[in-house]
Amino acid sequence: MNKNTPISRRNFLHISSFGLGSSLLSTSSAPSTQLKSLDPIKLALDWKAEGEYGGFYQALATGIYQDHGLDVTIRPVNPQTNNTQLLLGGVVDFSIGASLNSFKAIEQNIPLVTVAAMFQKNIQILLTHPGVGNESLADLQGKPIFISAAARFTYWPILKQKYGFTDNQIRPYNSNMAPFLADKNSAQQGILTSEPYSIEKQGGFKPVIHLLADAGYNPYSFTIKTTQNFANHHPDLVHRFLDASIRGWYSYLDNPQPGYQLIKQDNPDIDDDLLNYSFHQLKEYNLMTLGEAKTLGIGAMTDERWQAFFQSTVDFGMVDPGVDYHQAYTLKFVNKGVDYYQQSV
Repeated sequence: MNKNTPISRRNFLHISSFGLGSSLLSTSSAPSTQLKSLDPIKLALDWKAEGEYGGFYQALATGIYQDHGLDVTIRPVNPQTNNTQLLLGGVVDFSIGASLNSFKAIEQNIPLVTVAAMFQKNIQILLTHPGVGNESLADLQGKPIFISAAARFTYWPILKQKYGFTDNQIRPYNSNMAPFLADKNSAQQGILTSEPYSIEKQGGFKPVIHLLADAGYNPYSFTIKTTQNFANHHPDLVHRFLDASIRGWYSYLDNPQPGYQLIKQDNPDIDDDLLNYSFHQLKEYNLMTLGEAKTLGIGAMTDERWQAFFQSTVDFGMVDPGVDYHQAYTLKFVNKGVDYYQQSV
């Protein structure tokens, strides 16, 4: 059974020409002594190994994937990597995705589908200096805001309409916090589980956190996507991979230490302090167990939530209203209930 049959599609938009081989960083996989009966699965992250991916590493470290008959390889990636290209080329079977990109894929006739949503709340944030009058997003009108190029097409249109921001406020953000630290009247993008910690370490102060989910940009976050072909032809593998991954997340939330060890193996630059900070934020904000996930389990998705987010992207001019957004996701692999996923955890 060849589950990695390549899909020939080169005419989709925004595909990176970055080479597939050089785009991948180190990988984590199960110990080399493998049973031949295990089915190989490759998961591409959307960044280097960090605490936001802890459940996947936990499932690998504790043997949960093996218990589900899977030999899983986790591939951290460089920022330039195009995960869509990896999926369509059959280089990986699953990747971390984003809800908006799922709509854009359907809009561009790219055959991808989201099969789970690990975070129920979007963890993208803007950060400001304390004590300078930038205590709310409304206070940032007319002030410098450091954001990435990708942010111009995700949350920036919403902030412009809701808070009167203008494009001349944009300053380029390239993962360098020095410009933000030097300008006390500026703001900088980040994610809830990482940048506040780094700024406190480098700048010596706790930044003010503005959670974009509370500002109206709250898609499912850290979603799992695959090709429609893979989901249609290998549903058993999708079920087993998601069941094991979700159980890995429940195990991680209970005791993250096994996952920590593999994360540090793939990312030697990360330390326990940052991992503990990320873990605290995951727990403090209930990022994985909010809303429907309280009963349906981690990874939960609903038609209502997808419809609401799609409508918001249409209202803000981000997605064509004629897109059949139902093609962007499927509910048939998740929502099995907390009790089901916590078996054997």
